[in-house]
Amino acid sequence: MSSDRRHDHVRDRRVQYESAGLDRADLDASPITQWHRWYDAAVEADLPEPNAMVIGTVDADSMPDSRVVLVRAVDDDGLCFYGNYESAKGRQLAGTPKASAVFPWLALHRQVRVRGRVELMTAAESDSYFASRPRDSQLGAWASPQSEDIADRSVLEARVAEAERRFPTAVDRPPHWGGWRLVPTAFEFWQGRPSRLHDRFRYTLGPNGHWTISRLAP
Repeated sequence: MSSDRRHDHVRDRRVQYESAGLDRADLDASPITQWHRWYDAAVEADLPEPNAMVIGTVDADSMPDSRVVLVRAVDDDGLCFYGNYESAKGRQLAGTPKASAVFPWLALHRQVRVRGRVELMTAAESDSYFASRPRDSQLGAWASPQSEDIADRSVLEARVAEAERRFPTAVDRPPHWGGWRLVPTAFEFWQGRPSRLHDRFRYTLGPNGHWTISRLAP
């Protein structure tokens, strides 16, 4: 395919959203409750990885960066996810403890956007989640120098073998691995509609701790 045809193929790709609309009356007063409603619908629709979210951070030069992670808890305290504190993501969050997140439930013509500050989860919380992970994933947390250059895959395989020898039974949580909590200050619920006249509602956290809801133009 020529470059011009590839360009046209991307440019002309369109999907007409025919989803039912989203009205203010449909929304719960709590964005957390509303998120769980939509998450349950994504699970019921058998969407792949419905708990996957795109996390956006910034580096020391204010250059944005993003990647997909899995959220492991969503409650009134925030959205919890886990990983290597020494990774690019971990270093960026240590330098600028703020982030955005997007849940792209595309098959339902929905997305949820979140913004807020980020805090480290407690050691006890990280220990508890780490203990629930499969052994292979636990060993991988020790083996992977996440975000660093490596020569080839044999480096990882050797490090996994080393971790297996070190932990023949229970695997301790690495000190460089744990959880973050995104504490939201804003949510946006986006529902695709025909003619690109989508429904968008934003929850904003006020100084009194209460959420206000406003409709946004598409």
